[in-house]
Amino acid sequence: MSGPGDFEIGIGLQSDKRAGDYARLGRLAEEHGIDVVSVFGDLMYQPPIFPLLEIAAATSRVRLGPACLNPYSMAPYEIAGQLAALDLASDGRAYLGLARGTWLGEVGIAQPRPLTALAECAEVVRRLLAGDTSGFAGELFSLAPGTALRYPVRRARPPLLIGAWGPRGAALAGRVADEIKVGGSANPAMVPVVRERLRPGAEEAGRSVDDVGIVLGAVTVVAADGAAARARARREVAMYLAVVAELDPTAEVPADLLTRVKAEVAAGRDDAAGRLIPDDLLDLFAFSGTPEQVAAQARRLIDAGVRRVEFGTPHGLTDDDGVLLIATEVAPMLRKAAR
Repeated sequence: MSGPGDFEIGIGLQSDKRAGDYARLGRLAEEHGIDVVSVFGDLMYQPPIFPLLEIAAATSRVRLGPACLNPYSMAPYEIAGQLAALDLASDGRAYLGLARGTWLGEVGIAQPRPLTALAECAEVVRRLLAGDTSGFAGELFSLAPGTALRYPVRRARPPLLIGAWGPRGAALAGRVADEIKVGGSANPAMVPVVRERLRPGAEEAGRSVDDVGIVLGAVTVVAADGAAARARARREVAMYLAVVAELDPTAEVPADLLTRVKAEVAAGRDDAAGRLIPDDLLDLFAFSGTPEQVAAQARRLIDAGVRRVEFGTPHGLTDDDGVLLIATEVAPMLRKAAR
């Protein structure tokens, strides 16, 4: 379990911005002590490699990575290549996030055997970066003997993050990953659940469960006007509440509330949907309010043993204002509390 001072603070950026915006936000985060900058790999947004390379060129300290790529829309050898490129561009600061991917049916991509796909993708990436030319014969992916990258790599083993909620995905992370990310959660009660779900895989691999850092990340809206921040967060959470509520075994969400929220969202009434979400439920699935409120939420996660808290988009009433408040007010509060 992480100690009280053993944690990282991250921000997660949506890849919907213009060239130059990522460099500015990355510099802002780094200058004010943020540890990790992630870029989401969501369907129909810009591929994360473009923002990440821009941030790499504009920074010198923060860790960087996509959260997450998937082995269905991108072949494992290409994932290895993008990771190698980012690690070179950042001088060894890259990490790789892998997940099964969401909504790929909308672009006609099937997702058979997701755990096998993730495990084999991780193995192919590992072998390519390590220069292992012995070959790999998996059930979904393979490497012919002698296959190798034809360019230099910065590190043979950049850190691997697996994005997962469920027991089988967490067990895989326990076996092969450095971190597991539970996306869409700000719930401290999930931390011991995730730790126990990691345990079978960690024990199978002869590792300690504490070798795998737990990352929780969610929609974040921080502003001096706490009420406005929470109102915006409610709208954001309403759009994915039905999905994450079913994934969290510790959350007791009335079925009739979910039905009403989904109906309002389907009708395009996001404000009305958000108003249905009570404060205690909002705090399970988003960081929101004043800097003091958001820091208190994050502190509860750190106290529960999270290794990294990731503050996700939209960050604030504007991206720049939110990232600035996270970096200059929320992060210092957390660091001060840890001392």
